[in-house]
Amino acid sequence: MTDPSANLAERLVALYPVLAELPAPMLSSSLAEDAQRVAVSAGTLLFQEGQPCQGFPMVLQGEVRVARGSPHGRTLELYRVGPGELCVASTSSLFGQASLMAHGATVIDTELVVLSPRAFEHWVAVEPFRRYVFGLFADRLAELMSLAEAVAFQRLDQRLAHALLGHGQVVLGTHQGLADELGTVREIVTRLLKRFERAGWVHIARERIEIRDPHALRALAAGESGLPGP
Repeated sequence: MTDPSANLAERLVALYPVLAELPAPMLSSSLAEDAQRVAVSAGTLLFQEGQPCQGFPMVLQGEVRVARGSPHGRTLELYRVGPGELCVASTSSLFGQASLMAHGATVIDTELVVLSPRAFEHWVAVEPFRRYVFGLFADRLAELMSLAEAVAFQRLDQRLAHALLGHGQVVLGTHQGLADELGTVREIVTRLLKRFERAGWVHIARERIEIRDPHALRALAAGESGLPGP
């Protein structure tokens, strides 16, 4: 008879190789007794600001958007968590035994494993896992510092150009989604996109933006050119 926790351990180790450094009995018992596998649809709110952290999430498939602000109002996207990545908001809350400083919601249908705070504490006591967590923590911190610098010093048109380039040749999604990502309001994003379109840089359709002049967008994002005329 197949052990479900063994199959789960194999999937997790494939995405988070450092888990192979944990003692095998610890890994198997933690997954069997102190972990919950969750499958949720897109748009599901997983955790909220100001609430205690319920566990350490590890994404098996899908994507989680972590942001500050009201989940149903104006927000600023901090980062996204995919398979093999860690959530800084959850990790810092568990380390500091403090309330969550951000909220997280699924972008697409997502499957994840949530490890209990008690089991997370046991895992962190193992040096390879602890070094791994702090290493990814440092990487995320660098990303957040770059985001803070962009919000403080870059114009919104530069940040929008950079965001568009980060999605490939065709950007699928709404103007509201881009506004949430940039921490602004939909009306401003729509106004800027129309100026981009008049300049021939993009083509706007329903929930779809086609990039037609990535060089112009790249120059704007780098501050090497200005915003096209009204």
